[in-house]
Amino acid sequence: MGASRWLAMELPAAGRPLQAAWRRRLPEPGPGQLRIRVAACGVCRTDLHLADGDLAHPGRPVVPGHEIVGRVTAIGPAHAGAEGTHAQPGEFHLGQRVGVPWLGWTCGHCAACTGGHENLCAEARFTGWQLDGGYAEHALVDARYAFALPDRYSDEQAAPLLCAGLIGYRAYARALARGEVRRLGLFGFGAAAHLIAQVAVSQRREVFAFTRPGDAPAQALARQLAASWAGGSDAAAPVPLDAAIIFAPVGALVPAALRAVRPGGTVVCAGIHMSDVPAMPYALLWGERALLSVAHLTRADGLAFMRLAAEVPLEVHTHRYALADAQRALDDLRAGAFSGAAVLVPGAPAS
Repeated sequence: MGASRWLAMELPAAGRPLQAAWRRRLPEPGPGQLRIRVAACGVCRTDLHLADGDLAHPGRPVVPGHEIVGRVTAIGPAHAGAEGTHAQPGEFHLGQRVGVPWLGWTCGHCAACTGGHENLCAEARFTGWQLDGGYAEHALVDARYAFALPDRYSDEQAAPLLCAGLIGYRAYARALARGEVRRLGLFGFGAAAHLIAQVAVSQRREVFAFTRPGDAPAQALARQLAASWAGGSDAAAPVPLDAAIIFAPVGALVPAALRAVRPGGTVVCAGIHMSDVPAMPYALLWGERALLSVAHLTRADGLAFMRLAAEVPLEVHTHRYALADAQRALDDLRAGAFSGAAVLVPGAPAS
């Protein structure tokens, strides 16, 4: 199918800058797939991990981006082997707005997939890593991993919900699973934390925000979103916490978070990559404190969070970049140049 030229921003190799790739043909969806025209794509710290080589580069130019909002422009045939699916291509229609998250494909038949833990599928493929993602004007996606989005959010606002929101929600749910949480600490107050803080406050929990030391804008945003306290991660928690979530990829925060939670409390590490955890005294873990990690997400997480986001009017703070400025967006994210979430918008004027 012919088309005018369209843009994708490719990462040729780890440690290399993104490159503009102009393509002349639209991709045709295969069995079980949708083609979408991208309206917005969030920029995530995981994209930095891929660019830096913390995640193994797939060995070919890859289009990053896994917080994709777009509209369906072509629908492939049904996939007869789509076990465990909540959606087949035929359940979508042309022009429908959909969101696409990090988890982009699973086998559907291994023990993890059939046991409710598809996020641990050994054959899983991820959007913007093994599968081309949303730093582009068009994308192909597995219909099983496309979600309807709450109408209350614009395309730009909806994009961060698809990773910052979803991973934050899974980490939050793990923190709550071990008992009552009245006081929640959030270490790293970026895209994920600013959303989950609002969810926690809406459920009448106290939020304590720990930012980079001296990051006054992030602390101001936390207070604006009704955090009970905001300060640097080098400060002691003002009260014992019931649970803490670490969003920053900094291993040194693990002992700090364990120190902040009460006996029986929980610390959840929410990132896909983290620097090494330093040696620490066993006394920080003792007292039946729990240290957990979060690996990716499941479709059940996605459906649950989208229902929640439809009910709770989340205030999504975004910073818009043109698609052609994707490298600048990554550089700004690395530098901590903004609070909230960066979002690429195809069609926006480049700087």
